[in-house]
Amino acid sequence: MTKHVDPDTILLKMPSLRAVKAFVAAAKYESFTRAAEALCVSQAAISRQIRELESYLGAQLFTRVGRAVELTAAGAVFFDAAQLSFVNIAQAAERIRSSQSSKKVLTVCCSPAFSALWLSNHLQEFFAQCPDIELNLITTQNFLTMEPGVQPDIFITKISRIREGYRSYPLCHDVIYPVCTPQYLEKHPEISTIEGVRDSALLNLSPYGRSQVAEHVDWGVWLAFQAIDIDDRPTNSPQIFNANDYNLLISMVLTHQGIALGWNHLVTSLVQQGLLVRPIEQQVQLRNSWHYLSCRENSDNEDELRRFREWILTKFPRR
Repeated sequence: MTKHVDPDTILLKMPSLRAVKAFVAAAKYESFTRAAEALCVSQAAISRQIRELESYLGAQLFTRVGRAVELTAAGAVFFDAAQLSFVNIAQAAERIRSSQSSKKVLTVCCSPAFSALWLSNHLQEFFAQCPDIELNLITTQNFLTMEPGVQPDIFITKISRIREGYRSYPLCHDVIYPVCTPQYLEKHPEISTIEGVRDSALLNLSPYGRSQVAEHVDWGVWLAFQAIDIDDRPTNSPQIFNANDYNLLISMVLTHQGIALGWNHLVTSLVQQGLLVRPIEQQVQLRNSWHYLSCRENSDNEDELRRFREWILTKFPRR
């Protein structure tokens, strides 16, 4: 005899998860095109899924602003719920996957610059020493306003107390100095003086869109430490290029487009390899601020977290 099962009203009322996934991606990237790239589908597929979801809900979810899209009031309400649900599903799946694997997974959160310029040069050594540990890397500039439900095991930031339940360990001070390529220095010998540096093609790190939880040092601030006024640049000096993407600035430096400020812990490997040089010896050291390693207490991966902590602390010996 077949047992009768009543229809599940919650599941029957659920919209297509494929459509919801397309909606979350479009809302996150504020673009149907970028959402399609992120999900490896066509833009037409994203548009079709969004139309299907809007028809199901009976509400418009996006308004178009130039080439971008913005959430409507109804879209914002649905996004908050859908995003949190997907985060919870992803984390549950990761916990199950990890429990079935012989490897433990640590989630590490840091800035894009630290990831690209420091971690990329050292992770091979860590994996060689700890082959039983997997790393899940999250990069962001907004450490204080992360997506709901995201709780990394490790933060690497300039924030001494990132959240409750974490213990912080100081790594290093900021040591900041100008860097360029040997080719750029050879072509512009005048930058061997600080005035020459001031008057050259400066690639400047701007604060916009960054976390702004610590002091910001740009060319104006750095030169002021040397008693040099950036406004004294001659009127025919090259344009100062501003960007809040440090990786972009370093890429431009490496292609001989100007001089950037180098944070020692990020550029020291490039200097050691001879890809970058210091055209002048002056530097700024901020002794009142630190970069911190913050580790989650009472973690399920306590042993793995300890091993990562001990490894990275050896890379930043206290002076």
